[in-house]
Amino acid sequence: MAPSTPLPTARRRRLGAELRRLRERADLSATEAGARFGITQSRISNIEAGRYGVSAERVRALARTYDCSDESLISALAAMAGERKRGWWEEYREVLPGGLLDLAEAEHHATALRVAQAITVPGLLQTPEHARAVFREFVPALMPHEVEYRVSHRVKRQEILFRTTPPPYTAIIHEAALRMQFGGSGTASAQLAHLLAMSERDNITIVVIPFDGTSFPISGHGVDYFHGPVDQLDTVQLDAAHGSQLIDTAASLGRYRLMLDRMENVALNASNSRDLMHRIAKST
Repeated sequence: MAPSTPLPTARRRRLGAELRRLRERADLSATEAGARFGITQSRISNIEAGRYGVSAERVRALARTYDCSDESLISALAAMAGERKRGWWEEYREVLPGGLLDLAEAEHHATALRVAQAITVPGLLQTPEHARAVFREFVPALMPHEVEYRVSHRVKRQEILFRTTPPPYTAIIHEAALRMQFGGSGTASAQLAHLLAMSERDNITIVVIPFDGTSFPISGHGVDYFHGPVDQLDTVQLDAAHGSQLIDTAASLGRYRLMLDRMENVALNASNSRDLMHRIAKST
């Protein structure tokens, strides 16, 4: 039996999608592009779907074929093509939904991160006990070993915040999330203490939207915004009950940037947010 082909990573799918966008902007069909480049239409389609890998040199050649003159974008795409090693998240491929692996991959490659949560503390700032309590509330219920896999994966994701040169991380949290008692008062108190400690790190900014805020421009689901090396390669991840979803169209990226800007504008500043967290911790 022939070995199975590894599933394309989110990174490879994104590279293929960007190459497709360049082709479409050049007003070329896959057949026309293949003819110009000397390969078949099916090869072009498979590259764009992320099913076939592509070298950095071929990415640059395709960009020239598509008359792309944005050297920053071309260099960023070529760098994506040059990546060969699969990340640590692949060890979870058989035990966790693919969306969680895509999330870890997007976080790993982000140059900066901005997240917003209304009901729960952002995953990268959760203690293991808080994360475990949240996972135990899933519907349908997770098996105990599934909970532990998810906790382990979440803790592993948090390592990006402790790199030698960690990416800037901004968390916008509604006061409601700070007052939730996942796991009971002891777990909640430990979670607040952890948030306060993390807020003192140079690369982390935590701001809180208080209950008495004037507005709250979000629909309720969690939003993770990952900045890429160029704006065109930014990515949004939405965390909803039906699962996570990665979004990368220009219109959607602009919409979520505006939403997060508005949320930061109505949030307390970092110092006042810490004061509020201290007050909540004392009352927990």
